[in-house]
This record gives sequence, C-alpha cells and structure tokens, in this order.
Amino acid sequence: MGEGADVILRAATWIVPLTIAIVFHEVAHGLTARHFGDMTAAKAGRLTLNPLRHVDPVGTVILPLILAVSGAPVFGWAKGVPVRADRLRNPRWHMVLVALAGPASNVILAALAALAIGLLVRMGAGPDTPLALFLAKNLDNFLLINLFLAVFNMLPIPPFDGSRVLGGLLPPALAQPYRQLDRFGLFIVLGLLVLLPAIAPGRNLVGDIVVPPTDMLLRVAYDFAAMIGGIR
Repeated sequence: MGEGADVILRAATWIVPLTIAIVFHEVAHGLTARHFGDMTAAKAGRLTLNPLRHVDPVGTVILPLILAVSGAPVFGWAKGVPVRADRLRNPRWHMVLVALAGPASNVILAALAALAIGLLVRMGAGPDTPLALFLAKNLDNFLLINLFLAVFNMLPIPPFDGSRVLGGLLPPALAQPYRQLDRFGLFIVLGLLVLLPAIAPGRNLVGDIVVPPTDMLLRVAYDFAAMIGGIR
C-alpha cells in the first residue's frame, strides 16, 4: 500500500467510527430529554442518525482529520443537541440522566464493537483482504473511541457531561455557582489541554486522567472479545 493510500485509510478508519460514536452520543442526549418532557431537540430535527444534522466542521471533520494524518490520538465533537432543563419534568435529576445518556451510549457501542470483534475471530475472519483490513481497523478504533469519549465526557469540567452530573448531585447552594462556570468552559478546557502541559511539563489532562481508566476498560473489552472468539 502506497503512502498516500495509507494516509487515506488511516483517516477513514478514524473519522468513520468517530462520526458514528459522536452522532449516537448526541442523539442519546436528545432522546432522553424527549422521554422526560423536553421536545427541543426533536423540534430542531436533531433526533436523527443522519450525520449531516450533527456535524461540526471543525470538531467532526477538520480536527480529527489533522490528528489522524499526523498520527496523534484522534478525538472530536459534534454540534451539541439543544436541551432545555426547565422543560424537563424534574429538571435537576432528569438533567443528570440526560447527561449520563451520552457516555452510556458510548459504553453500549463499545460493548457491541467488542462483541463484533469476538465474532469475527470466531468465524476465522482475518485482515487478509483490503475490505477485511478496513473493517478490522474500524472496529478496533470504534471500540477505543467510544471508551475514550465515555471517560472523557465524564470529567466534571464544563461543558462536559460530567459537569452536568455533578451539578445535579451538588446541593443547590453549591450547584448554582458551579453552573456559572459553563460560560468559561471553553477557556477551562483549553487551559487544561494546552496551558497546563506548557506550565507543568509532564502533566497532561488526557494522559494523566483519561488514558488510565480508558486503558483499563479497553483491556476488559478485549478480554470479552477474546472470550466470544473462543481464545480463552
């Protein structure tokens, strides 16, 4: 395979599973919100698996493409599904469940990816053809991406889902000032991802906090795939 074809394959096998993962993540938020009374996402036409309705040009296409081609860890985001907490039947607790729905969808998708990998092994399907290689790489990346997104989004940092969960669990007197941090969410994330490593070399939000639990879950997932595949 030529260098150009290898770059295209690498980009495709990251962007395709990433797009699927983040679309399901956002739709899960919207479906859960609708279940609890908020029709905002439904009326906006966001309860669809059509990726064109969710694509953020930078977060879904440009950034993942650059990361994939450069060989860096690939991540991204879609346009957030609109949710109105005041329209939920129980704004505090239902918003917690709406927030949890996104990472939960990624855990479910990761489990399905591990199951598919195990079934391919059991059927004796090896990456000996371009199509089989493409499928195997997509499944491996799909598993990793979904576990990474689940862990990453549970960080209690605005605007991640973990901050919505923590905001619902805190006493009202603390929850209100904590939610005020949402307006600074982008700056907080950039500070932790960019400034922290510059100020404290060797310190990295992703490497220190997100990667260890993701690796642990990945080992569990591959153990499950091996069991399904009859390896152990």
